[in-house]
Amino acid sequence: MDIKKLQTLVVDALEDIKGQDIVLFDTTHLTSLFDRIAVVSGTSNRQTKALAASVRDKVKEAGGDVVGLEGEDTGEWVLVDLGDMIVHIMQPAIRQYYRLEEIWGDKPVKLGAAKRKSTAEGQDAAAPKTKSKHLAANQEQEEAKPVRERKPAAKKAADAKPAAKKPAAKKIPTGGTVKVAVSKTAAADAKAAKAAKAAAPKRATKAAAEGEAPAKKVIRRIKKTEE
Repeated sequence: MDIKKLQTLVVDALEDIKGQDIVLFDTTHLTSLFDRIAVVSGTSNRQTKALAASVRDKVKEAGGDVVGLEGEDTGEWVLVDLGDMIVHIMQPAIRQYYRLEEIWGDKPVKLGAAKRKSTAEGQDAAAPKTKSKHLAANQEQEEAKPVRERKPAAKKAADAKPAAKKPAAKKIPTGGTVKVAVSKTAAADAKAAKAAKAAAPKRATKAAAEGEAPAKKVIRRIKKTEE
């Protein structure tokens, strides 16, 4: 039997009896004796025995071989040998003590991958789900097309005109002397000062011609009388 079909049958059989913490590992790189190993927990002796019986019956119904079955007398750890696959059905305390996952758990196999489309559950999961047409979200909507706005011919012509160029600013040569215009007030003051300066020698010449002598200051000393 194909290993993928075998692992699917085993997982389904364990799930039917409510097996807990089902894990599946690929052991082809560790040993040549078997390709898969499954570990599952049962809460009681009765459940571990029921899990082992479910695996055995499903594999036989599908035409597979059951090489051996051990541990049914106590029910603490039941081992089902399927040739290419070994199933360990353990109670939680025994499973925690032996920790088989640490020995064989290098390559875990996802349970979703273990269930193939050949099973009824796999076909149901793979089948496309029907959508109710009365919901607006499930209705087919037309694809929105981009809208292109057309500009009027006049606007296009206006847009086509090149923008007016601004006159270039005059460049001032660096290192030269810039002449600044004198204000009217400063010019009037300078003119008045020049006129006064020119009039001063004329007045002195006129006074000399008229024979006027410059006025002299007389300082009188007053003697104090002795008392």
